Amino acid sequence: MIDTHLIKDNPKSVSKKLALRNYNFNIELFETSEAERKKYQTETEDLQARRNALSKEYGILKKEGKDDSALNKKIDLIKTDLEECSSQLNNIQITLKELLLDIPNLPDESVPKGKDEESNVKIRDCGEPIILKGKHHLEITSMIDTHSANLLAGSRFAVLSGEIAKLQRALIAFMLDKASEHGYTEHYLPMVANTESLTSTGQLPKFSDDLFQLTDDYYLIPTAEVPLTNLYRNQILDLNTFPLKLTAHTSCFRSEAGSYGKDTKGLIRQHQFEKVELVQLCHPEKSFEALENLTSHAETILKELNLPYQVVELCTGDLGFSAAKTYDLEVWIPSQETYREISSCSNCTDFQARRAKIRFKEEGTSKLVHTLNGSALAAGRALIAVIENNFDQKGTITIPEVLHEYTKFTTIEV
Repeated sequence: MIDTHLIKDNPKSVSKKLALRNYNFNIELFETSEAERKKYQTETEDLQARRNALSKEYGILKKEGKDDSALNKKIDLIKTDLEECSSQLNNIQITLKELLLDIPNLPDESVPKGKDEESNVKIRDCGEPIILKGKHHLEITSMIDTHSANLLAGSRFAVLSGEIAKLQRALIAFMLDKASEHGYTEHYLPMVANTESLTSTGQLPKFSDDLFQLTDDYYLIPTAEVPLTNLYRNQILDLNTFPLKLTAHTSCFRSEAGSYGKDTKGLIRQHQFEKVELVQLCHPEKSFEALENLTSHAETILKELNLPYQVVELCTGDLGFSAAKTYDLEVWIPSQETYREISSCSNCTDFQARRAKIRFKEEGTSKLVHTLNGSALAAGRALIAVIENNFDQKGTITIPEVLHEYTKFTTIEV
């Protein structure tokens, strides 16, 4: 949630920044709702003060045994007016909250301007991509079985078996170990989150269609960013603990609403997938430096796996809802002859912290932390990249050297 003071102080400036994100901010609705809120809040407070004063006077009359009937009628009338006014105030506050929860984070001034992904900017690349189109991972090995998964659960699921299942487990263990080397504390987390947790990190209420809902208040997590960030919800953190660096491996669940017909073959876009997530909570003055560090931590994994990749800075029109600045890491997929996103590393500034009330104290003043997150990495896409980039087109997948101690084998014969 963005700072309402920014809107009140300079609504046109906020509107222009949001327009860069292709978001049409209704200034008139906000200003009307805010004016109504002030009006009913003032009236409510006045009525409460009058009720309290008259109640005190009523108590004195009662104590002295005097006639209090006229005063009692006045109090009853004020109570009626107060109930009506409080109801109006509550309705206006709900309207304002819904409006504010729909507004995305403001893009940082350093973010390149643009309407969509066509305006994203490549920052750097690493490794030489295989230009000759290779076999698709489903063509390479039968140990990735989407047919059986379809019988078990439906489309966009997969069953991994044998050495391919072990390879994915090895990748996850390797990613967690690399995160630990960079100072991230590993967590084991629930894979179910409540409404408040998902609202705090920005998935709700705007993106409810992308989630798998279990009950009225519980959902399967779309990313470990949700529980990791919410570990500190409603807390005042010790400044001396910054930066807090957290990691976890979880299954992630997404309905992929709006992606009908896209990437239906293979592991690129699944309803259930494995991911290792990095989260940082830090001092506001350090968050953009932290973003560079977090991105480099995710890059290290791709480098050590010897996978060709590029780093792309997202433009204003392609930013995620909670992000103020984002770098995408894109790994080379030979069968598609293109780079595909394998991690998004984002600085969410104080957007999530304001929703989650995550604060720290500095010189006696309470301030909001800045939150950052990024994948290190999406294990399914890493698995695809390892298989396709290391397949000899004859029948052998060579395992990257850094994974040998995890897999206990160096090749897979398919």
